[in-house]
Amino acid sequence: MLKLEKRPEPSRLWTAITPVIAVLATMVFGGLLFAALGKDPFVAIRTIFYDPLFSEFAWFYRPQLLIKGAPLILIAIGLSLGFRAGIWNIGAEGQYIVGAICGAGVGLAFYPAESWFIFPAMIIAGAVGGFLWAMIPALLKTRFGTNEILVSLMLVYVAEQLLASMSLGLLKNPDGFGFPGSRNLQHYPSAHNAEIISGWGIHWGVVAAFIAVIFAYVLLARHVLGFQIKLTGESPRAAKFAGVNPTRLVVVCLGLSGALAGLAGLFEVSGPAGQISIDFNVGYGFTAIIVAFLGRLHPVGILLAGLLMALTYIGGEIAQSNLGLPSAAIQAFQGMLLFFLLAVDVLTNFKIKFRNERVA
Repeated sequence: MLKLEKRPEPSRLWTAITPVIAVLATMVFGGLLFAALGKDPFVAIRTIFYDPLFSEFAWFYRPQLLIKGAPLILIAIGLSLGFRAGIWNIGAEGQYIVGAICGAGVGLAFYPAESWFIFPAMIIAGAVGGFLWAMIPALLKTRFGTNEILVSLMLVYVAEQLLASMSLGLLKNPDGFGFPGSRNLQHYPSAHNAEIISGWGIHWGVVAAFIAVIFAYVLLARHVLGFQIKLTGESPRAAKFAGVNPTRLVVVCLGLSGALAGLAGLFEVSGPAGQISIDFNVGYGFTAIIVAFLGRLHPVGILLAGLLMALTYIGGEIAQSNLGLPSAAIQAFQGMLLFFLLAVDVLTNFKIKFRNERVA
């Protein structure tokens, strides 16, 4: 009979290899899923993981890794700080949307003026928008003891309705012949998040993602706040005796994650997406949860996990167009990553024991 026995302390070996096993298991069971849909599993897996990097069109797909990976990394870095402290922000998608709305709103307010300060003002507005949206669950939790998981998650649906309202109302393009959506910021130089190096996929959102990784690494390794975050997550009682202020920690962690999610939304709406529209959000805020855990809540791990998840996005789009795979199958494939990560992660804190039971 199998029995799980708790380890005295988490296994470093399993902590390191769990993401690798999760990726391999996802490939195997994802291949079985594709086979059940009548597709060659080896061709499907190769299309998702190999073709974007090494096919004849890789020169076109490689820059997309940074473009799609940047918002995932930005959001996941913010989420990881809270997750480490046991503060569960599940509503980053809403903060991402509100950050995009606020940032785009500032840019469109100055249209068609041309000035250097417009884009920096949009960046500030995007961060503040995401921060303020995250303050709703933060203040409700600290003042009334509400569950931040439920509040932040339900605020996503409020943000989606706000997005639809803005697309059809206040931010609607007056020259858009009645179609929903704002002006295209890609056609407004002062508000456009253009590539810094043409053809490389590097825009200011990518730069911000790398800065966030460095900032989070230094914060967790060298700053007292990082120590408090880790201590609270590992031992709340010890953190209380050490004088950690739980109210301040909730506000700081949710505020940082909201601000980074808002920045991700701003960089996306002013760059690759180009405009506020009803279907602007594509689930980056939820996918970033997978990225955070796949990266073991470590900044460098999140960087690598974000690029891997971006690879599945790009490869999934290729598989849909070339192999005719449904988008739902690709989403299920991505979801398998988190499922297998959580399943295998049990072995980090538990070990399997075989117990023989004798029947009297």
